[in-house]
Amino acid sequence: MRTIRIIEHISLDGVIQGPGGPNEDNYRYGGWAVPHHDDAAGEAIVAAQGDAFDLLLGRRTYDIFAGYWPAKDNPMADSLNAATKYVATHRPDTLEWGPVEDLGPDIVEGVRRIKAKGGPDLIVWGSSTLTPVLLEHGLADEVLLLVFPVLLGTGKRFFSDGAPPCELALVGTKAVSSGVIISRYRPSGPLRTGSFDDAAE
Repeated sequence: MRTIRIIEHISLDGVIQGPGGPNEDNYRYGGWAVPHHDDAAGEAIVAAQGDAFDLLLGRRTYDIFAGYWPAKDNPMADSLNAATKYVATHRPDTLEWGPVEDLGPDIVEGVRRIKAKGGPDLIVWGSSTLTPVLLEHGLADEVLLLVFPVLLGTGKRFFSDGAPPCELALVGTKAVSSGVIISRYRPSGPLRTGSFDDAAE
């Protein structure tokens, strides 16, 4: 059984859109993560991805990556370009950045299929419509959030209003000198509720 690990650059108000560059995803604040990214954050990402991994991506994130990483020449690019990309898409015939495979018409069953077979861990980047599906169906094993000290006010959020209520257990956290807080979580079950009135009795 393969591990599915979600990795996200996220603002303090939950936005994950366009962290990497001014033209990324047509977002007006594209590149917001770059001024706060440092070696420690990069090392955390490399460690979370591991020595070998495949990618599990929504179509929009796949297209953004496909327009950027093939032209780069560095260890991160080498790893991403070599990884098999499993993509949630209605247009599998237009997937060109390979090695690549579409998840099929039933995304949940497609993810279950590739998770069950042998291979390296599956890394999810971006993919704001895919991540809630993974959590809702118990398919995500870990969530690594790199929380940046910025407020953006608008943009695609890590969890949309339709995300399933759930709880995450904190596995580890650290802050780096740039102000980024890196926290690793594991899904731990359905959301619980209570009352402070009961706790005070």
